[in-house]
Amino acid sequence: MRWALNRLALAITSMVALAFLVPLAVATRQIAHDRAVSDARQQATSLVTVLGVDADPTLLTNAVASTTAGSAGRLAVHLPDVAPIGVAHTDAGQISLAAQDRRSVLAPAPDGVAYLQPTVLTDGRTVVVEVYVPDSEMQRGVWTAWLILGGLAILLVAGSVVLADRLGSKMVKATRQLAGSTRRLGGGDLATRVEPIGPRELRDAANAFNTMADDLHGLLERERELAADLSHRLRTPLTALRLDAEALPPGQVAERMRQACDLLDSELDAIITGTRRGSQARGPQQADLVEVLADRLAFWSVLAEDQERPWEVLGGDVPVMLPMSHSDLILVVDAMLGNVFSHTPERTAFRVHISPEGLLVDDAGPGIPDPARSVQRGVSGAGSTGLGLDIVRRAADESGGQLVVARSPLGGARVGILFAPS
Repeated sequence: MRWALNRLALAITSMVALAFLVPLAVATRQIAHDRAVSDARQQATSLVTVLGVDADPTLLTNAVASTTAGSAGRLAVHLPDVAPIGVAHTDAGQISLAAQDRRSVLAPAPDGVAYLQPTVLTDGRTVVVEVYVPDSEMQRGVWTAWLILGGLAILLVAGSVVLADRLGSKMVKATRQLAGSTRRLGGGDLATRVEPIGPRELRDAANAFNTMADDLHGLLERERELAADLSHRLRTPLTALRLDAEALPPGQVAERMRQACDLLDSELDAIITGTRRGSQARGPQQADLVEVLADRLAFWSVLAEDQERPWEVLGGDVPVMLPMSHSDLILVVDAMLGNVFSHTPERTAFRVHISPEGLLVDDAGPGIPDPARSVQRGVSGAGSTGLGLDIVRRAADESGGQLVVARSPLGGARVGILFAPS
């Protein structure tokens, strides 16, 4: 924007300067021409005065030599039937024509013009006074004037560009500050604000941005409190479930119920704490996908054994660190594994492949007929909430990976996350 403003100022000022320079240059040249002709006219008039007193050739010779033009060899007096007194620069035809018309004229001459002024002596004879004006005399001072005008034009254009650059720098600074604050706000920095500087329009935009940021901060605070309150309200039915689990006779079912209640209780604590602290207070987080997968498979394997599902795990020899919290990663793994148990019949096999390239869950079920529709939030073709695959998709976006929904080698569905090679 700053360079665009400079170019605009340069173009406008240059056009204005040219609009004045061209007429001034023509007028300067015309003034120099008129000044030279006027000077020639004055010298011719002074010699006409001498002719009115005495037309003696000797006296005229002295008078011609005493003038500036005569001493420079640019003045001549043409008497009838007498050789010109002084230095003539025009031909006899032009002299005769001027004598007949008895009018002052500018006659063409080599490398200039000749000012011819006829006059009538007391004895009736017509005398023509010639003053030669060379081109150099008619252009004297023109180039100097043009250089001065050009210098003034350059100073004017340079000054306007510098002024536009100063004004543009303030505008660009305000615009960049607003753009930077917008990016920081979009990145999650809810405390960012903009200092209202620059033109009035940008100050208004900065004030509007600050108002929007305040409203957004308040809205997110209310949403976090609402999420924390809703999570806290779940403790009542969770307490009832825990009491029912404690009342079950000892065994695998009772143990699994108690583990599920403990996990749900810890997740509720994490949700309440996390929502009230906010993402900025939590800071950057990391979790090992291999560790989380091993922990969750210990839970899901019990249900797989009850449903007689054959399953296997491939890989998992090296840690796979992802920029997510431990609880969020649990939610992702549970969504992928729960998709198998929710949408395939009992005794359906599944396979989990974990590596630094990604996490893939294959099953031998009926598959997903419309993969594109299955990842739309809140849309499900199997009677569920439609949030499971959307959770996996968002996790893929946050970790720099790509959601995979396709046909698996086992004949059913493949759901997973593939990471870009580092």
